[in-house]
Amino acid sequence: MSSTASTTLTDRQVEVLELREQGHTQQEVADQLGTTDSNISAIERAAEQNIEKARRTLELARTIRSPIQFSVSPGTSFDDLVASVYSHADEAGVKIAYCRPELYTHLYGVLEECTNQNELKTTTDVGITNQGEVRVFTEDF
Repeated sequence: MSSTASTTLTDRQVEVLELREQGHTQQEVADQLGTTDSNISAIERAAEQNIEKARRTLELARTIRSPIQFSVSPGTSFDDLVASVYSHADEAGVKIAYCRPELYTHLYGVLEECTNQNELKTTTDVGITNQGEVRVFTEDF
């Protein structure tokens, strides 16, 4: 079993995830570990929540470590968001690493769950690195 010492996962979560990745059913894992399949399901759900929380923490850290930062309000259109990214980058003398269509695709891919009819539903924090990478973080993901 992999070490969990430096992760957000418990030993049991890793054990269950490893067995499931090997192709075992929840019932087979439950039988092997002497528990129920509903308990295995709960362990998997908790592990996925821990993984998602770690991913979100990393997104937040990357955004706040970006030298160029700004926020956009709910109701902001993707057109205005893209324009703001280019405007903030231009002010700082940074070239965005994406052409306009690529930036739309990148932002929409990251923020799809936070949009309604091409507008943001929530406040979104944007970070731009010196290399022109665009990072985003929103509380309501």
